[in-house]
Amino acid sequence: MLQGSTDGVGQTVPVEAPTIWKSERQRTAIGRVRLSAPARQAVTDLQLGSGTSVLDYGCGRGADVRALRQLGLDASGWDPAHHPGGQLKPADIVLLTYVVNVIEDPAERRQTLRRAWDIAQTALVVSARLRWERNQIKGREYGDGILTSRNTFQHLFAAGELRDYVEEVTGVHCLPSAPGIVYAFRDDEARLRYLARRVTPDVTWLTSKDTASATTAIVDHVQQRGRLPSLEEMPQQLTALLGHLRPAELNRLAQQAADPQKIEEAAKRSSLDTLLFLALELFHGRGPASSLPLSVQLDIRAFFSSYTEACKRADRLLLKLRDDAYIRRAMVGSAAGKFTPTALYVHRRAVHRMPIVLRLYEHCASIAAGRPSEWTVAKLRHQGRGVSWLDYPEFDTDPHPRLVSSYTVDLQTLKSSFLSYTGSTNRPLLHRKHEFLAPDDPDVPKYRRLTEAEVRAGLYEQPHLIGTEDGWERELHRCGRSLKGHRLVRRADG
Repeated sequence: MLQGSTDGVGQTVPVEAPTIWKSERQRTAIGRVRLSAPARQAVTDLQLGSGTSVLDYGCGRGADVRALRQLGLDASGWDPAHHPGGQLKPADIVLLTYVVNVIEDPAERRQTLRRAWDIAQTALVVSARLRWERNQIKGREYGDGILTSRNTFQHLFAAGELRDYVEEVTGVHCLPSAPGIVYAFRDDEARLRYLARRVTPDVTWLTSKDTASATTAIVDHVQQRGRLPSLEEMPQQLTALLGHLRPAELNRLAQQAADPQKIEEAAKRSSLDTLLFLALELFHGRGPASSLPLSVQLDIRAFFSSYTEACKRADRLLLKLRDDAYIRRAMVGSAAGKFTPTALYVHRRAVHRMPIVLRLYEHCASIAAGRPSEWTVAKLRHQGRGVSWLDYPEFDTDPHPRLVSSYTVDLQTLKSSFLSYTGSTNRPLLHRKHEFLAPDDPDVPKYRRLTEAEVRAGLYEQPHLIGTEDGWERELHRCGRSLKGHRLVRRADG
């Protein structure tokens, strides 16, 4: 694919762009053995199945095409330098991976995006390099980008700018999947299905081999969703086993076997998820109820008196985002997360336990500029409006995990920023891990025991000293302690 290069750090020297110049775009293609991040994201998000046709427009050396074929997809590629013999033919999904950022001519850049969109039957996946990568590129200003030392070109996008640019060229509402990755859908139905999956994961159906196991699967669905499924929602095998039953009979069977408390809790979750979906959809202008995914229509019918009433409640939820006092109270009362004087910090697996207005807060930031694929803790500011996704990849195994990266979206300016701590020798680290999780998380007791032991040992007496690796090691040494997994022990040399 046409992948941007990383050439090192250099000085920016403004130069006037000549009227005619062609960069050596073929030099930006790199070899790889794994799927690129945008292709991997598309496979996950769009749930591409066997037989889905994919065209990699600007495929470079063809690594993504080969990997997609191994996954059973009907993948093909075209590249002007490395694979000019490929066919630019219509495909369900078209990947335009790190292409628009290497085209130095704005008119050609726009034309390329338009051509890719014209042959996308279901969705176009556009990815580009972002402005925070500027310090990785050695070169000088040229036109609306950078002329690198290798005679290649890079136009670096702001995260929100990329979405706006794709929307302008395609003429459709777009959704950022991750920083630097934007989806443009051919029809609104596909876009809404994708948005609904982001808010509410699809129900996992139990395997059904006979009428008894099929009934068990229905009961499980009711306890997950809070309502009876329609025939259109059921797997084909389940429909064949239970299709002869009338809805009233099916409902009677489910109600007899299901746990009423689980149904009530599921109904509450589903109604809140519906409000969250409708609130987010307002950003693109809501259509009629009939335009919504079937599952959302059925949730509205089950949990609200009407579509109008559900929309009004969603609108009120959006208005609450402006109320600082309301947001602060929601953070203080959150069932999950660590509340500090400036923000609420919540682990990824506990985000769904936050109050619905805070879930909306986090989703708004992801809609504005994309949510990174790798993150561990979400930080929601209550002074101002901004969300950071912090990546602690060793959270579960390291008693005091180190911060690897931080991606922040400011909802007041819609600007985003990225910080990497990979090369740092004194990284920030976490304490009191149990506070970032929901109280009933199975790991909480283990993490809490460690915290209590560290408090007794005097390790938290000077909290301003222990926020980084070096300071924490000094305090461990001062207190004569060391760590073995999640146990605090006396140092052998203490």
